[in-house]
Amino acid sequence: MLSTQNISLQYGKRVLFDEVNVTFKEGNCYGIIGANGAGKSTFMKILSGDIEANKGSVHLEPGKRMAVLKQNHFEFNEVTVLNTVLMGHQKLWKIMQEKDAIYLKEDFSEADGIKASELEEEFAEMDGWNAESSAANLLSGIGIAESEHYKLVKDLDGNQKVRVLLAQALFGNPDVLILDEPTNDLDLHTVSWLEDFLLDFKNTVLVVSHDRHFLDTVCTHIADIDFSKINLYTGNYTFWYESSQLALRQKQNANKKAEEKVKELQAFIDRFSANASKSKQATSRKKMLEKINIEDIKPSSRKYPGIIYKQSREAGKEILSIKELNYSVNGEQLIKNLSFNVDKDDKITFISKNSLATTAFFQILAGEIKPDSGLIEWGQTITASYLPNENESFFASEPMNLIDWLRQYSKEKDEAYIRGFLGKMLFSGEETFKMSNVLSGGEKVRCMISRMMLTEANVLMLDEPTNHLDLETITTLNNALINFAGNVLFTSRDHTFTQTIANRVIEIGPKGFLDKLKTFDEYIDDKEIENQRKLIY
Repeated sequence: MLSTQNISLQYGKRVLFDEVNVTFKEGNCYGIIGANGAGKSTFMKILSGDIEANKGSVHLEPGKRMAVLKQNHFEFNEVTVLNTVLMGHQKLWKIMQEKDAIYLKEDFSEADGIKASELEEEFAEMDGWNAESSAANLLSGIGIAESEHYKLVKDLDGNQKVRVLLAQALFGNPDVLILDEPTNDLDLHTVSWLEDFLLDFKNTVLVVSHDRHFLDTVCTHIADIDFSKINLYTGNYTFWYESSQLALRQKQNANKKAEEKVKELQAFIDRFSANASKSKQATSRKKMLEKINIEDIKPSSRKYPGIIYKQSREAGKEILSIKELNYSVNGEQLIKNLSFNVDKDDKITFISKNSLATTAFFQILAGEIKPDSGLIEWGQTITASYLPNENESFFASEPMNLIDWLRQYSKEKDEAYIRGFLGKMLFSGEETFKMSNVLSGGEKVRCMISRMMLTEANVLMLDEPTNHLDLETITTLNNALINFAGNVLFTSRDHTFTQTIANRVIEIGPKGFLDKLKTFDEYIDDKEIENQRKLIY
């Protein structure tokens, strides 16, 4: 269906791809993974023709059509929403334009009539007469109301534009679908809709995503970019991660006999095959895992950071009390009458249809902004540490190397001590002298996590902590917060992150709030809660 032959790409001395040969087959969904900077998005652009490799070629089976999720949110500003979706099928759109141009001619000739007849025949073969209704159904499914379909794209908000571009990529049943971070800025309902769409999609899908739940749900294979090569593995992300970790442990255990290793790997495959029966993709994934060869399981060269949150002092009985908290911006109510107490062992996720509400809540707790009214009482034994969504203010001062940057937040000033915390987040050697003003988004978050570990707080507050992080750091942070003995208050769009950490859900709306002692999956699957949610929005 789609393949590469000897693809190589090099920027200066940096080699991204070295003679990559890979084939993506029909009916499979491939999750493209790799460490930050490995070249995931670049590889997708090579496949779509947006970037030309130094060497090698991309082959798409003749007669097949590729669709790509556009990242430029302004490209279609002057086009109506419906037409933007129709333009996703370039050949069909071209025929529609040619037909319209011919019929608008004042001097309509016999040759025009013949040409129009040929176009009409081709149009009908492509199911053109149902194109507008199909596009409209796609838009409605993805959360764009019918009243918006004839607006110009520039008149939509940012989240709506993302959805329109996603509908454009999905339109017309493309043979190959390339999606780079498709779940960004999508709400829970729309992500679930997209998962169901891709599960029913019969053609080839290549997707880059940091959402592990999404990758686990839709992927039949993982394409791992490592050492400038791409290796394909059967199974979803969790299967790849756990099998590669098992293989790494076996590699490190030189004393274990070969037959014991084989038995352990086979037991792992059998366990995953059994669990696959519970997934949305049950039948196909179970069959695939049963066909896995033990030799296919290999250790990954990935480096995982060392995130360990310790408490310098265990919290007492009184942790946090919120009473009648209200907050609005420019007349828009974000938080109304929010009241709750945090109890020992609580790990609470805060969710809202409006992310401004959750961010405002954490800014209020951190003392960065003041509420309109309400009372916030912390227990006397409590020390809280905050990881904000926006961290630019922490890096806006005079540039300094990472050792000096982190030292300003530490009581212990010894360089070896500071280096230890930076090393846990994979800043070692010369990297510790990197200047704070040239850090990438992911590097800044890793620095903020180092800062948070230094505090040894007993309450951790995190606003969208997985933004900008690679899957390795997300996984490690996820496990660290599961294992943390203190309280965690957080918000995250990462489904797996939220489900595995939270034992309580508080949903904030402009008309009130909901507070449930449930896991995230229990919360979103509860039909009674779905009815209650309508009262707070």
